[in-house]
Amino acid sequence: MGSDRMMWFRTLLLLGLLLDVCSGHSSDDEDYYMQELLSREHYKRIPESGETPGRGVGKESRSTPGKAAHRKNEKKKAMKASEGVSGGSFAPERVDCPPLGLETLNIDDFQLHASSMRHYGLGPHRGRLNIQGGLLEDDLYDGGWCAGRIDPLQWLEVDARRLMKFTGVITQGRSSLWSSDWVSSYKVLLSNDSHSWVTLKNGSRDLIFSGNREKEIPVLNSFPKPVVARYIRINPRSWFPGGGICMRVEILGCPMPDPNNYYRRRNEVTTTDELDFRHHSYKDMRQLMKVVNEKCPNITRIYNIGRSFSGQKLYAIEISDRPGEHELGEPEFRYTAGSHGNEVLGRELLLLLMQFMCQEYLSGNTRVRHLVEETRIHLLPSVNPDGYEKAFAAGSELSGWTLGRWSHDGLDIHHNFPDLSSVLWEAENRNWVPRKFHNHHIPIPDWYRSENASVAAETRALVSWMEKIPFVLGGNLQGGELVVSFPFDRTRSETLRQPTPTADDHVFRWLAFSYASTHRLMTHASRRVCHTHDFAKEDGTVNGASWHTAAGSMNDFSYLHTNCFELSMYVGCDKYPHESELPEEWENNRESLLVFMEQVHRGIKGVVRDVQGRGIANAIISVDGINHDIRTASDGDYWRLLNPGEYRVTARAEGFGGSSRVCVVGYDIGASGCDFTLVRSNLSRIREIMQKFNKQPISTRRLRQPRPLDT
Repeated sequence: MGSDRMMWFRTLLLLGLLLDVCSGHSSDDEDYYMQELLSREHYKRIPESGETPGRGVGKESRSTPGKAAHRKNEKKKAMKASEGVSGGSFAPERVDCPPLGLETLNIDDFQLHASSMRHYGLGPHRGRLNIQGGLLEDDLYDGGWCAGRIDPLQWLEVDARRLMKFTGVITQGRSSLWSSDWVSSYKVLLSNDSHSWVTLKNGSRDLIFSGNREKEIPVLNSFPKPVVARYIRINPRSWFPGGGICMRVEILGCPMPDPNNYYRRRNEVTTTDELDFRHHSYKDMRQLMKVVNEKCPNITRIYNIGRSFSGQKLYAIEISDRPGEHELGEPEFRYTAGSHGNEVLGRELLLLLMQFMCQEYLSGNTRVRHLVEETRIHLLPSVNPDGYEKAFAAGSELSGWTLGRWSHDGLDIHHNFPDLSSVLWEAENRNWVPRKFHNHHIPIPDWYRSENASVAAETRALVSWMEKIPFVLGGNLQGGELVVSFPFDRTRSETLRQPTPTADDHVFRWLAFSYASTHRLMTHASRRVCHTHDFAKEDGTVNGASWHTAAGSMNDFSYLHTNCFELSMYVGCDKYPHESELPEEWENNRESLLVFMEQVHRGIKGVVRDVQGRGIANAIISVDGINHDIRTASDGDYWRLLNPGEYRVTARAEGFGGSSRVCVVGYDIGASGCDFTLVRSNLSRIREIMQKFNKQPISTRRLRQPRPLDT
């Protein structure tokens, strides 16, 4: 009962002091005690340097006058030494707290408020770190919060909906191709009721934080001490001359213990998987892959496909019941991540996936065991380790939108492949397809393979890897959005953002939907738009060319140069989420990662042999009505992804006569068998005889010469 009275007294004291401060009648002592109150965990003061932890309000209230006078003298000394600006004489107390989640959308739009806004598209709900504006600025999706008036009375407010121990603020300017707007200094105010506000101070003076010097690079300001409150406001004090008051922010804070907070408990996502949920440096990644390999040596193999520009090996891990060899009739699947080095969520998801599959295989999970035994799976978690190291050095909140995106020599690896779609379309315009030019396995131009071509070392390694292994299905994990993109990624005309389907558009749409529909958020009708596109209205999928036109993408190249159907999975709004977000992101994507792998077994499969039963390599598999063929692997086996239905399929190979049959694809997972036996053609036999005689026709004169017995 005494504790309840004490809590009630403290609450009244806090409210009284808040009202006095806001009315302008607060003294220095009242300011001092207010800072003490706001710096308590449930009104327990955070221990200062050299102070015994756990000394709360009760013991402090019984301190002797001598001790109180000593604290007051120390306070006056600190006030005289203070400069009143961020980076002054104080030494910030180091407390590592995660972001509240403005960027990851854990903070919803209703928790963001502002004094004013220029228009709805620049409202407080857009004031999220790294949010991107569109190419054409509009009234719905612009790149930040902008105040409707230009004066020092404007503010952006975040309601945490619970007591938080706030430790810092990260700011950016407005994302815009046409405007230059950012805040160069600001104050921070806190409140427990959103009516009475206290300004963070450095001694007796308001603490003014240095903001941005341009609009993209995030700037972190840590508080001198953590402060406890529910609401936090950012009050701009100066801004770029000629620009407006515009900001994108993230707030750092640790939640205070509150078992009665229903809102928080209702929205928490937890995982039961015991995995290594942290960001891994290059060295950590290699060590983790080694641990997985040692734990599951019978089903895993580590290898590298090449090196990055700076010489770091591009490590992949194979998961299969017979690692190291291609099994006849077993499809090859791949996941890659990190082609943009700063999009690190995909990298961590693949590291989590390899741990998960090893653990679940050992525990007897029938689904995982079936995948491992019937599929050869390849995971390449870091295509661009050089770029990742740059982003990793800056950290999850300070790497910004582009730091580490490109290779070390400044190339966008994902769009660094040869543009084969324009080659195909040119051949089609000249009516060369299919007699003079194939609609598949289009050769790479000679200029691209030259040493002087602007091709990243990482891209060359990927091309060699893709040509070496007969992949059937692949997904490259990217970040910054929630959508699955499928080819083509380049428009056929010069028009931007125009749907450009492949001949297998119906298959690609199904593959994309299989991932998006099983993701926790991608197809959720009420989910918030990450940046400028509401992909939930399109079932979480999009044709790449209708979204952003780009030539030479990995998806287009894979489809036109190999048998592999490749898609891009944008697995989160935040490219580089905080470590604390990784368990939730794993839960968001785990089922999708497994379901998409299972799609490699959808369609038809078989072996093309000659009459002696030998497999025929490079035999062409054609499906009536689909203007895109595939080819058999070195052993004569093939896999053709198809949706359920009945198809007339033809197999043909050089030197053999063609063979056709009807193949039926069912709705259940599991490719339908569809084998072919080809008979060598007469023309092929004639060519063999001619080659035997050094390509010379048999002399008829020699055949007509009289025999000795005739003379």
